Amino acid sequence: MLTLRRPLIILSIIALLLLIPFIGMQFSNEVHWSVFDFLVAGGLLTITGFAIDFVIRKTKSVNRRFLLIAAIALLFLLIWIEIAVGLFGSPIAGS
Repeated sequence: MLTLRRPLIILSIIALLLLIPFIGMQFSNEVHWSVFDFLVAGGLLTITGFAIDFVIRKTKSVNRRFLLIAAIALLFLLIWIEIAVGLFGSPIAGS
């Protein structure tokens, strides 16, 4: 039971985060997400969530844990920004 609880919590948080743009689409014409956008965001959030969970479970040092989680969060933000606005002009941004 305990081993199934962590993934369910992570997936529940991801679902709640994805509800934000979904609800925004219902009330505003400014939010335009397609099914593909939700799939990409869900995949990116899932990879990030499980990577952070892996670091928390496997590292013993608090300093190392903090640095690895910060690195994962920074990588997540850089990828998210690149997908959203093409900050670096890479092929994943559609440039």
